[in-house]
Amino acid sequence: MTEEIVFKTEADMPYLPMSLGTTLVNKTGSWRYIRPLYVDKTPPCNHDCPAGEDIVGYLALIEEGKYKEGWELIMQENPFPGVCGRVCPHPCESECNRRELGGAIAIHTLERFLADHTASQRPSVQASKRYDAKIAIIGSGPAGLACAYHLALRGYPVTVFEALPVVGGMMRVGIPEYRLPREVLEREIADIEALGVEIETNMRLGDNFKLSDLEDYQAIFIAVGLQKSRKLNVPGEDAEGVIPGLELLKRVNLGEEVQVGPSVAVIGGGNTAVDAARSALRLGSDVREPRSNEVTILYRRSREEMPAIAGEIEEALAEGVKIRYLSAPIELLTENGWVMGLKCVKMELGEPDESGRRRPMPIAGSEYALKADTVIPAIGQEADTSFLETGEQRLIEVRRGHIFIDAAGATTRPGIFAGGDVATPFGTVAHAVGSGKRAALAIDKYLRGEELSGFPPIDEAVHAVPKDMDPAIVRFDDLNPAYFEEIERTEQPQRPIEERVSGFEYFGWAQYGEVNLGFNEEEAQAEAERCFNCGTCNLCDTCLIFCPDVAIARLVAPPYPVPLARLNGAGYEVNYDYCKGCGVCAEECPRYAISIEKEIKWKK
Repeated sequence: MTEEIVFKTEADMPYLPMSLGTTLVNKTGSWRYIRPLYVDKTPPCNHDCPAGEDIVGYLALIEEGKYKEGWELIMQENPFPGVCGRVCPHPCESECNRRELGGAIAIHTLERFLADHTASQRPSVQASKRYDAKIAIIGSGPAGLACAYHLALRGYPVTVFEALPVVGGMMRVGIPEYRLPREVLEREIADIEALGVEIETNMRLGDNFKLSDLEDYQAIFIAVGLQKSRKLNVPGEDAEGVIPGLELLKRVNLGEEVQVGPSVAVIGGGNTAVDAARSALRLGSDVREPRSNEVTILYRRSREEMPAIAGEIEEALAEGVKIRYLSAPIELLTENGWVMGLKCVKMELGEPDESGRRRPMPIAGSEYALKADTVIPAIGQEADTSFLETGEQRLIEVRRGHIFIDAAGATTRPGIFAGGDVATPFGTVAHAVGSGKRAALAIDKYLRGEELSGFPPIDEAVHAVPKDMDPAIVRFDDLNPAYFEEIERTEQPQRPIEERVSGFEYFGWAQYGEVNLGFNEEEAQAEAERCFNCGTCNLCDTCLIFCPDVAIARLVAPPYPVPLARLNGAGYEVNYDYCKGCGVCAEECPRYAISIEKEIKWKK
């Protein structure tokens, strides 16, 4: 045992506060009334990802150069990283704490990087066990295929029925190739099919088969999306030269002939409107009079309320698309059955409506005419539930145009589930992926006779592989900014504008280049290194260095056996015999990975 040092007089004491012997003799843990604990908390990006991805985890793996492992971490939750890395509106970035010091992490571009970098090294994923119960999935969009993926991983035989002659739903026919190259989508669909998922095309529910034809299936998931374009409800909209935005995108993506005139007007402010405008620009000329065309978007609110992805709006403007804000059509002007222009009215914004945006109100006497020989309405889509027969309509409830579901994705008819845009209001690929995963987890429970409980609300993500995290969301004020410097966001390069708009050589039959070109390895690592690792211990040693009682010790040493961001607080040990609860470790922790609790909770 260590000999105790006793000072007999003041002269025996040292001039400075220092230890003349070992500190082990003084177990200051007896002084403690609060206790530090390593607790990984929830990063805001993880919380806001509709697909439920572990974003901080795969950013850490990119930083370590473990790209395959990063891709596999995404694939635990989302089978479409290449798709989402291109078309997701990335709500994760809007809450990223890094935006306070140099801009939000380019999360969606890093997700794309992992998908593209591992394209040639896809590992084969095998289901752990097999079940006899068969599941039918109606619709091969992101919700349907995500559901099929997670069910196949759990060992269920799955058949997907798709109305179109191609697989992918709106990912295939509703998103232009300059945003989502076909080979990327086809590669990720092939990964799903490799699990044993069967896909039958040209199978339209309510046309060549009915729900009653699926009696051999023990569960059904309906994910048919929104197939009907909303009408403008103005005179003249049935004239020739009027092409709904979704219809134009479908025809272009299926390689069909599409003609637009030299003056194109697109009505709407969402992603479909912007995609249709940029596609019309690429179609380029009227076959009757070849010349460059002019494309104008009419939107009834201001830029601030425009729901399309901000980056897509900027790219459209850069390419030459014009946008008239606070304008709405009140009549389509026609001649001999063909559209020739629009009669529009200027708008002003009033009080917020049910969407939270300020309601557009027409300004009396502000009417004006706009020339247009092609009009593309793109004001939204609606669900078509006509496939439900009379008896089925009583069993499967429809509310406000959507199939009604509970938190598990279950309809009012046992054994039938629904998800994606036909059942939820969100309208993004990532939300649809999360919706399909939710249904897969619920179907697994249903077929094993378990209660469909424990699911979070529809607007929160579900996780196929839950992470051991405290649900507390880490905000910028929780961090210690003294440890971080301002570093500007890495922006991905883009194809030159003159190369973009010359894309469709002839009616969309030619391939054309992707606008955003992604990161190379150096850019990806530099961007991933900007991540704060919010709420997640990454062995920075700050707590160990600052502990005045030397009460913290490392449990691991380089090279680290697991990714830094997935240590879940297991990288250090606190010796509570000597920790006096001063709280310095928690105060100094850069990323809020240490919590303080009252000691009385730990007394027995």
